[in-house]
Amino acid sequence: MVKASETVRSKLEREISAGTLRPGDTIDEKSLAERFAISRTPAREAIIQLAASGLVEIRPRHGAVVVALGADEAVAMMETLAMLESEAAALSAHRMPANEVERMTAVYDQSRTIAANLDSETYINLNAEFHAIIHAGARNDYLAQLIRQTRKRMAFYHASSLYQKSRLDRSWLEHGKVVAAICNADADQAREAMRNHILSGGRVYADLVAALKENDRAGEEVRDHVGEGMPGTSRISPANDAN
Repeated sequence: MVKASETVRSKLEREISAGTLRPGDTIDEKSLAERFAISRTPAREAIIQLAASGLVEIRPRHGAVVVALGADEAVAMMETLAMLESEAAALSAHRMPANEVERMTAVYDQSRTIAANLDSETYINLNAEFHAIIHAGARNDYLAQLIRQTRKRMAFYHASSLYQKSRLDRSWLEHGKVVAAICNADADQAREAMRNHILSGGRVYADLVAALKENDRAGEEVRDHVGEGMPGTSRISPANDAN
């Protein structure tokens, strides 16, 4: 049986990834307990788990706050993610079994129509599935874990870029190059294609840093309001349903 704290943590992780909970938003035990109809102990445990994964920062007397990445930290994480993902693609070129190659190709083909229709919500889900297949195909659980941890920290910023038509189109084209390399068992080409996809020729850097600078400014305003005892952040309320 899944613990209540795990259920709550998983739900909040998804909301942070989707941007429902944004950097600077606050989470507190009492609101979580009321929202999910649980005691404050599992609510507290869920917050502690989120803090351990780096998604929230616990602030005395103010609950937990969804962490906003600084520009320098985001660039460092993007570089790290590019190295991890590219190595997973290279390993998959040699290790991914035929049935998983077929599944990867099917997801890629399915995403073509989705991207053409500018259905960002569905594309984001297919994008996650596409990358998960490659992570599994590498047959290296530790590498896959490192990728998941890094992606969790960057999920909101990454998903936000896929609401832009130009990025959606480029993403699908870049996926095609990764698929071709893995199908041809070309590890070097798979590594290069995935690295270029993650970094996207430097454009992701520029968009990401610009967004982070805006969030940094917003975070300063939030901290000022909190320090003055004024309502400067969003708060989870019982009105939000658990489904």
